[in-house]
Amino acid sequence: MNIPEQRIQIALQKSGRLTDHSLDLLSRCGLKFTRSRDQLFCYGENMPIDILLVRDDDIPALVSDDVCDLGIAGLNVVHEKRLQIGTDEQPAMFDQVYSLDFGHCRLAIAAPKDTEYCGPSTLQGSRIATSYPASVAEFLQQHGIDADIVYLSGAVEIATRLGRADFICDLVCTGSTLAANQLREVQTVFESNAVVIQTRAPLSQTKQDLVDRILQRVNGVLQVQESKYVMLHAPRSALKEIAALLPGSESPTIIPLEGFDDKVAIHVVCRENVFWETLENLKAVGASSLLVLPVEKMLV
Repeated sequence: MNIPEQRIQIALQKSGRLTDHSLDLLSRCGLKFTRSRDQLFCYGENMPIDILLVRDDDIPALVSDDVCDLGIAGLNVVHEKRLQIGTDEQPAMFDQVYSLDFGHCRLAIAAPKDTEYCGPSTLQGSRIATSYPASVAEFLQQHGIDADIVYLSGAVEIATRLGRADFICDLVCTGSTLAANQLREVQTVFESNAVVIQTRAPLSQTKQDLVDRILQRVNGVLQVQESKYVMLHAPRSALKEIAALLPGSESPTIIPLEGFDDKVAIHVVCRENVFWETLENLKAVGASSLLVLPVEKMLV
């Protein structure tokens, strides 16, 4: 009897600022895939993992409804959908498992350039246009503000010029779109970046093992983003000073050097960036033959 292969589904943004970064992350996790002709599906060649390319605001619901096992989306979308589809009695059926170092932006309130803003109280009784009504409502409630929320699915930045709103609340990256529409950023609602979410639905052991495996690889990729492998020679008497100078390192590996009783080789993984100043400071306390290498993969 043939048992059908159990494959996991990962939802990614179909097109936009997260797409290339998300696909690159999965490639760095060792996944090889073939994209379908309609560019909406990627078939995993070397692992039973498929990628669904969908609208970013559909990703949280697909994971919550157990259509997909994992998803990568912006925190702005994840937070908005968590508020929309979840309640205190029945929360959204997904968990945020990793925060990723791309897709950085912020959900912010912006005002016309000639409008005075003196803090959240300025919003009292105003109209705020946004594509994130649940997030704005949460912000207003936290500050005890009563204001009207005007929902717009796009082109939020022109709402004030059209007389539809007094303020807007939208995603901001560089601020150039706001400036082009005679708006200025006045209040950050929250900072956003890409995150990995996982369904809370129970999985078969086979699928759970595969999900754990790919998440372990994601963690391995994240661990080495700023990591460097540092090798150097140093006097034994300087070991304490050198260990203190190595950024974000664990206990170094100490290797005796042939022909030297008072000198050793030190190998260490530094999980923070190693700058020229770091090397100069190491050299000043006696280090020599310093070599810094990138780290491609790491499991801890």
